[in-house]
Amino acid sequence: MASRNNKSLPEEVIFYYSPVYLQHITLPHHPEQPIRLTAIVEHLTKNGLWEMVTHRPVDETRFGNVAVSKYILNVHPKQHIDYIKRKAGEAHRVGKTIIPFSDGGDTNVSGKTFDVGRKAVAAALDATDVVCKGEVYRAFCAIRPPGHHCERNRPMGFCVFNNVAIAARYAQREYGIERVAIVDWDVHHGNGTQAIFYDDPSVLYISLHQYPHYPGTGSAGERGLGDAEGTTINYPLPAGTNEKTYEDIFVGKIVPAIKEFKPGLIMISAGFDAHKDDPLGDMLLTEDSFSLFTRILSDAASSVCDGKIVSLLEGGYNLEGLAKSAAAHIQALGGMESIVQTET
Repeated sequence: MASRNNKSLPEEVIFYYSPVYLQHITLPHHPEQPIRLTAIVEHLTKNGLWEMVTHRPVDETRFGNVAVSKYILNVHPKQHIDYIKRKAGEAHRVGKTIIPFSDGGDTNVSGKTFDVGRKAVAAALDATDVVCKGEVYRAFCAIRPPGHHCERNRPMGFCVFNNVAIAARYAQREYGIERVAIVDWDVHHGNGTQAIFYDDPSVLYISLHQYPHYPGTGSAGERGLGDAEGTTINYPLPAGTNEKTYEDIFVGKIVPAIKEFKPGLIMISAGFDAHKDDPLGDMLLTEDSFSLFTRILSDAASSVCDGKIVSLLEGGYNLEGLAKSAAAHIQALGGMESIVQTET
């Protein structure tokens, strides 16, 4: 295993982004819009961080459509994949750019959604590759559609494939990593990720989220099933929770849980909708909060899994708050806070 103290290994953050992710189109006024990613890219360019991360295109020869579908099948049944493909085909055939899924219209599908969703999964898999191989320590994927609400056989909450769950299972099966920890700080509970691993003691799922709030799951009493009891840990927080409360939970509860679990890889469902300006949440965090949480998890990763972290974008719907929070997160992943100043 590569050592975190091995100075021959690069310290940079691998950054995944492609204009293809803009081709998933949602209805007008839908919160989850392509402009979310362009806002991140524009901010990173303006503050100089764009030139400091390492950009890596997804390896199409390894993660083409057939291969990606194979790895999706580790989490989602074939009928789920077929359903997403069929709905995207319907949107194309009927001449409509966008049609809603069956979850009340929150999750939209366009003619390109199936292909874009597989490309998002491909980035998560490639990021897991480079980190698990020890080529770098950290990777961040600016991808969409997001994933953590998607259950095994049910798209919901803007999500069509559960990117983080697929990548976690990939790390286990392709690299022999016995235990993976997933930390989800999106303002909404990641019901899909929890459900997928609820009876699996090899995956530690930790979520901090506003409660009660969409999707209604994530009570403290939801702790896992059978041998996996205790490997689901929820911290339901009331609206108006501030950074200090989050910090106390990270330092006093999450880090000890991670150290006890001893994962070989830490993954982050990095939603930034707990930012104080986000229209879909009521929390009081700032971009500096996400920098703090990232540094806390980075320290924990250095002590239990050689520093290895793969982070995937989830929510975040105030464009300025999202862009600044993503930048702060990336800076902290690479230890670049003193080098790159957040744009004012």
